Formats: sequence, C-alpha cells, structure tokens
Amino acid sequence: MSATDAAGVVVVIPALNEERAIRDVITSVLAVVPNVILIDDGSTDATFDRVADLPIAVIRHTKPLGKGQGLRDGFRKARELGFDAVIAMDGDGQHLAADIPRLLAAARRHPEYIVIGARIRNRENQPAARRRANAVADWGISWGCGVPVADTQSGQRYYPLAALELVDLAADDFVFEAALLIAAVRDKRLGVVSVPIDSRYDGEFRGSHFRPVRDVTRITWYTIKRVVHYGHVIDSYRRSHSTPPLIFDSPAGA
Repeated sequence: MSATDAAGVVVVIPALNEERAIRDVITSVLAVVPNVILIDDGSTDATFDRVADLPIAVIRHTKPLGKGQGLRDGFRKARELGFDAVIAMDGDGQHLAADIPRLLAAARRHPEYIVIGARIRNRENQPAARRRANAVADWGISWGCGVPVADTQSGQRYYPLAALELVDLAADDFVFEAALLIAAVRDKRLGVVSVPIDSRYDGEFRGSHFRPVRDVTRITWYTIKRVVHYGHVIDSYRRSHSTPPLIFDSPAGA
C-alpha cells in the first residue's frame, strides 16, 4: 500500500484542551483517512471523552509535555503500527480534512518531500501579531533549511519516512517542527513543497498555544545555531531567499 494513498497514511493530531473542536476534527478526518492517532497532551477538559467512542488510537499524557513530544509519540506509534508516512494536523479545527487529498497529491508528485499546508489564502484573517511572527519565522527557518519554505509554522504537514526517522531531535514544543524541517532538508536531503490552504482565524477556535514572542524567540535562537552549525552562511541565505518557495496545487487531489 502506498504511503501517499489515504489508506496508507496515518493522521497524527496532538491536542491540549480541545473539547470544543476535537470531535468534529477527527470525524472529518475519518471520512477521508481511516487511520488516526490522537495525542491527548494532558488535557484537563473533556477532550478524551469527546472522542472515546471513535475508532482511533489514543496516547494520553498525564501532564502537558508540549507539541514536540506529542508529535514524537505520534510518530513512534505510527511506525509501530507499520505506517511509513504521517499527516500532522492541529486539534483546534484550523486545518480541514478536505485538504488532505491535495497534500497527498503533492506527495505523489514530489516524492521525498515534506508537504506543508501553507496558510497563504486569506492571510488577512490572521491576527496581525501572528502574521508578523510567521513572516519572521519563514525568513529565518528558510535560511536554516537553505531552501525557501512557505509557512514554516503551519501544523498541517505530510511527513515521509525519512522525516519520521528524525523523531529523536533535541528540540521541544513548537521548536520541534522547525527542527524537523531544517534537519529533513539538511541531513536527509528532503525537499519542501507547499499546498495553499485557507487561513482560518475567524473566532471559532480557542486561543492559540503558540506565543509569538516567546516561541519565535526560541525558534530563532535554535535556527541561528543550526545555520552556524551547517556553515556556508551567506550561500545558505542566498539559496533560501533568491527564489520563491515551491508551491503545488491540485484542486481535485489528482
């Protein structure tokens, strides 16, 4: 079974206190992909109770360990279950299961690439502070990768097997997603392609766990250290900012 087919991939959803949205998120995913792993990251609300009857795998943390650990545990469970690719999604309803076929289409067209659901449609819906933070992160993480990347902060991504092998990277929380991109490109020689998705910040979601100042500072410091580690600093900057990011869109998911 192909790791770019709906039945051959598993959707990993880290969630912390997402009782309002989590059932709709997971039922919408199950209508597209039959395999789901939920990581309940120490929720103190009814997140788990809302989905306890659904045919999914669940990992429960006794206390919040952060998104990075949630993704790690989800990746390990995916490999344990025999999957060679993962689609990560957030649990708050920002990402649409309807976009999954388009991510899979991009993965088929671009083997050995990470596929990012890039929130480049309706960007005006993003809060101004978050939009600025994302722009700074894109600028820096693209430099860290040495290739241009659209929406480095999006949590909706397709990860092929080579990316899953980076599960033990020394990075936590939101820094882990940046670390994955950088190491996947630099060490695993993967590419990055983005699929346009909508920016959905219209007030129906709970407040983000992402803190722009704190988390961008952490991501920036991590990225600076990686840029220095890999060397060729000026060349990396030129390669990552001289051309636009690679975008692929197949509306029908074909």
